Amino acid sequence: MNKGSVDVIKIAERVLKTESEAINALLHRLDDNFQKAAEMLYQMKGRLIVTGMGKSGLIGKKIAATLSSTGTPAVFLHPAEAGHGDLGMVTSEDIVLAISNSGETEEVLRLIPYIKRFSVGLISMTRPDSTLGRASDIVLDVSVEKEACSLGIVPTASTTATLAMGDALAVALLEIKGFKEEDFAMFHPNGSLGKKLLIKVKDLMHTGEEIPLVKTDTPMTDATIEMSSKRLGMTIVCDHEGRIAGIITDGDLRRGIQRWGAEFFQKKAQEVMTSNPKTIDEDALAAKALSVMERYSITSLVVPDGNGRPAGVIHLHDILKKGIV
Repeated sequence: MNKGSVDVIKIAERVLKTESEAINALLHRLDDNFQKAAEMLYQMKGRLIVTGMGKSGLIGKKIAATLSSTGTPAVFLHPAEAGHGDLGMVTSEDIVLAISNSGETEEVLRLIPYIKRFSVGLISMTRPDSTLGRASDIVLDVSVEKEACSLGIVPTASTTATLAMGDALAVALLEIKGFKEEDFAMFHPNGSLGKKLLIKVKDLMHTGEEIPLVKTDTPMTDATIEMSSKRLGMTIVCDHEGRIAGIITDGDLRRGIQRWGAEFFQKKAQEVMTSNPKTIDEDALAAKALSVMERYSITSLVVPDGNGRPAGVIHLHDILKKGIV
């Protein structure tokens, strides 16, 4: 490449500007058709069958995947394969979402007679005045004035606009259905999202004999031994009724020794502890516990029960071992 003849930065700027303009243009086309499409899909009893050829098909696959992962069952049907038996996946309870930039894609148009014959709802993302647009029950206008390439023919701005409209539809349905983080996690059990959204504090916290515990009048010599034996870098300090009074950490030990020297080990736990330690509910997500630790630059959180007594301790290392980052 002759670096002097091509300014790749300017080309990239032009592409991004053109594609952003294509998305912005969609804002002025959001009308009753989008509302009707969302309502149709919300009331759908079957699945959304997404179809499209070439680059439109690739965008369709992504739209189907996004919808499926957010609570709207969707599958992709290749229009060329549809006429060779795959049309059997379409039922009268389904809805078809057909994608075509021109609205004249031959493989997609061939599906229309079957869709009409079996009274299957048809939503399209295309040009309203196209053959596909006129045959559709609802048209989402994703046409663009120009593509981002200098030739004006490579699907760029048009695919970007279609993808954005698909995302808008998926998010609208997500919120209509009241889709929650826990629902999303159910569809992502093996990924980092699933780990973040499924694992709770109670799944990772140390309980029973693993919890480092001392009383307010415990000598620091014994408190230090308790901390060392439980290996969590801290100990909970309880009053004589078993309620959480404070916490002593490795940092408190270091600061105490610097302050009192050898006399430190003569002190009682209540003289060294930090009162009102940071706590978290056992039903909270482990990801939330991590967020709290990061915010306060600490490595553990106390988990109280309903009576203010220690139910457990969750440590930073336990969270990181599960890959929750």
